[in-house]
Amino acid sequence: MPPHAPTALVTGATAGIGLEFARQLAERGSNVVLVARDRARLEGVAEDLARRFGVTCEVLVADLGDRAQVQMVADRLADAARPVDLLVNNAGYGLKKGFLQNEVEVEELAFDVLCRAVLVLSHAAARAMKARGSGAIVNVSSVASFVAMGSYSAAKAWVTVFSEGLANELAGSGVKVMALCPGFTRTEFHQRAEMNMSKLPDALWLDAGELVRDALADLDRGRVVSVPGAAYKTLVAALSVLPRGLARRASGGVASRRRPPTT
Repeated sequence: MPPHAPTALVTGATAGIGLEFARQLAERGSNVVLVARDRARLEGVAEDLARRFGVTCEVLVADLGDRAQVQMVADRLADAARPVDLLVNNAGYGLKKGFLQNEVEVEELAFDVLCRAVLVLSHAAARAMKARGSGAIVNVSSVASFVAMGSYSAAKAWVTVFSEGLANELAGSGVKVMALCPGFTRTEFHQRAEMNMSKLPDALWLDAGELVRDALADLDRGRVVSVPGAAYKTLVAALSVLPRGLARRASGGVASRRRPPTT
């Protein structure tokens, strides 16, 4: 690739939405820095993207629940000699049980991956991008950020509001920030988290490829919050005008009816 080709760094890049971001960005001609825990899967994705699209693929093996490894990724984002033009904070963490059923250590690890890593990596990327006067950050949140369904919902609410605040702080700097808030998406996320999703209507499932295409289009338009899918756009619009107490009670009712995950 020519030296001026843009570079994107994607966390959680070996599966689901993260993998789809890596594929579509590589197809657009971006070099990619792939971040995940599994070296073998990372190297497989890197080889595939390099072969198919002729881009440079860099592998960073990192567990974003580990502070030292998060800092390693932050240092890569801050490296002025190898600028990153787009950061996609996508790494996820599935919680199989309710807050009180989980051990607190599980909740802390989820918080570190879903919130702390987003904060640290966004800080490193935003500083470097602001200094250059260009760049973009996509923080993958969730439609769950608009409801009240446990600590996962709370973590994603933090991601959404954090992204909005950072977008305000960077206004006029040439750096874009967007919170991507998808609903249920056909990936291996729920299977790996051992969640039983068999009762969910087909109409509520999103396609990962279409989701990422729409997200990148929204980023190009300068949107700060992107909600993919007509059904979820309608839901979020309704929640925005619904009294908070009613929305909270409805969220609690949905949560109480969820079937326990299969193991």
